[in-house]
Amino acid sequence: MPSELEEVGNQVLRTLTFLTDWSDEPLHPTTKHISHYAAAEHLVGYSQANPSLWKRNQLEPIRDLKLLVKDYAPIAKNAFTILINVSADAEVQKALAKDDEFLETLLSRITNSKEPNANEIAMLLANMAKEDSLQRVLELKRDIPKELSKSTWAMDQLMDCFVKGAEGAYNKNADFDYLSYFFADLAKFPKGREYLTTPQEHDDNVIPITKIQVFTDHTSHIRRLGVASTIKNVAFHVPAHPVLLSNLSSDPNLPPPSIGANLLPYILLPLMGPEEYADDDTEGMLDELQLLEPDKEREKDNEIIKTHLETLLLLSTTQESREVLRRVKVYPIVRECHMHVDDEGVQEACDRVVQVIMRKEEGEEEDIPDMASAGGSGKLMELENAEDDEDEKIVDIV
Repeated sequence: MPSELEEVGNQVLRTLTFLTDWSDEPLHPTTKHISHYAAAEHLVGYSQANPSLWKRNQLEPIRDLKLLVKDYAPIAKNAFTILINVSADAEVQKALAKDDEFLETLLSRITNSKEPNANEIAMLLANMAKEDSLQRVLELKRDIPKELSKSTWAMDQLMDCFVKGAEGAYNKNADFDYLSYFFADLAKFPKGREYLTTPQEHDDNVIPITKIQVFTDHTSHIRRLGVASTIKNVAFHVPAHPVLLSNLSSDPNLPPPSIGANLLPYILLPLMGPEEYADDDTEGMLDELQLLEPDKEREKDNEIIKTHLETLLLLSTTQESREVLRRVKVYPIVRECHMHVDDEGVQEACDRVVQVIMRKEEGEEEDIPDMASAGGSGKLMELENAEDDEDEKIVDIV
């Protein structure tokens, strides 16, 4: 006698067989919605249970779901939802990510301005990007969706979806916010970081990270979190730090603005509130950070604040970078963040940044400010084992 779990698994298989056997039949949409949509919706509940249900018969249910994403929109939506839920499993994740035909299906759908399930596709791509094999999307060429992009590169097309599609501007059914999670996961890989920090000759030498860094203060929390995580992961690529830190002021140690990313304003502005700074604090501060509105709000999510602080820590890896951070007066901004954010994790992250950027270089006398005077503990974190610290790890968005 089959166990309860086996019976549920058999029911899943029977339902999927029913759906796929009739998926190409010329039923009137209304008739099909009544029977098939109900069946597909019923399966969604099982996708949050034991993932083994979806791996029976060598992943037969997953193969069926790949077909159902091409079905009528409401049925396809349920199929996408199931795949999103079950793709947390490594075996399922790999089966999806390695399937070239399925990847092209997703790309052709998400770049279509009329695709009703574009947000679900973005979520699924974000899950699939955790699998190493999906790095190939960085070198993938495909037909140009002329309404969206001028590039044959799949990554450029997804960037265009994210940038041009914010708040339903390209597709009224989608905001593409979850693509920021996709970018963050790709940025865990060296090839992903190189793509995001390298001027693209076919795109007027635009540096891809500059297209998404402008969203660090967007109204969407998902978008802000994903972009912050992408930037942090990119910051692990130390050779790119000069490009990331370049700004509009003349600096012989940095690339000219024409090939620079000018990243700092976009990670410092979220750390800032309505506080006023003394003249000696603002002297040298980036122009974008001065004369802010009196109602300027600091980022509300402390985890995002921590992520930006951890990015600053990564950007302080070399002496040249630390000198840039000192010169543009990062310390007063971190000091005020430490003072006004009542969160232990944020304050510890502030302490770490201050210890690194204000510490004298070799041969100079130590002169680290006392952060206790800024309303915090004043504790300075030991950095000798920083590579083992959670704050120093690549962001993996769940």
